[in-house]
Amino acid sequence: MDIKDLNLIQSPLDASQYVNETTTKNQIVLHHTVSGPDAGKVVKSWNANKERIATCVAISRNGEIHQAFPSSKWAYHLGLGTKHFTKVGLPYRNLDKTTIGIELCAFGWLKYDAGKFYNIYGGEINSNEVEELETPYKNHRFWHSYSNEQIESTIKLIQYWSKKYDIPAVYNEEMWDVNKDAMSGVPGVWTHVSYRYDKSDCYPSADLIQALRNI
Repeated sequence: MDIKDLNLIQSPLDASQYVNETTTKNQIVLHHTVSGPDAGKVVKSWNANKERIATCVAISRNGEIHQAFPSSKWAYHLGLGTKHFTKVGLPYRNLDKTTIGIELCAFGWLKYDAGKFYNIYGGEINSNEVEELETPYKNHRFWHSYSNEQIESTIKLIQYWSKKYDIPAVYNEEMWDVNKDAMSGVPGVWTHVSYRYDKSDCYPSADLIQALRNI
């Protein structure tokens, strides 16, 4: 996998919106945005906040990868404080500096009412973009699916960064809940829920899991 194969779209954040410091990377963290399909708009929204909260890239539903800042730099995307580490018996460490975040544009869990699906803002979601889980996750059965194009782009990024930073790209079945290895900085691919009980990104999508298994 070469960087030219990623077809990155440069959507740079203002210099004040990320930390221009080169750091060692050992983890890749998957998120979803709880937003519409356009990653470019997501990056623009990060520029509207004073806090340096962002991920390196965001992926539109059509698979376009928008790069907000270089993968060697960092911004706050995990929202971790001392209390999160205390719960699992670990000392605080700044994992934002050593992780690379990927945001998939998706609304997350959905409400079901009278045969229709709605996101948390009340917008209707086409049933073709809904995944029903056999077992509810975080108390929700219906989720805004990650598109095939998004998953393909995600896998390409993981393959590229795995080689560039020597990060293991092995699927971890324990990534769907808070994990002591993740919070200890053990190298690998994780999700936001691997670090925080109150998060639901990403959810255990069957297509995403299969793609991760096949890397």
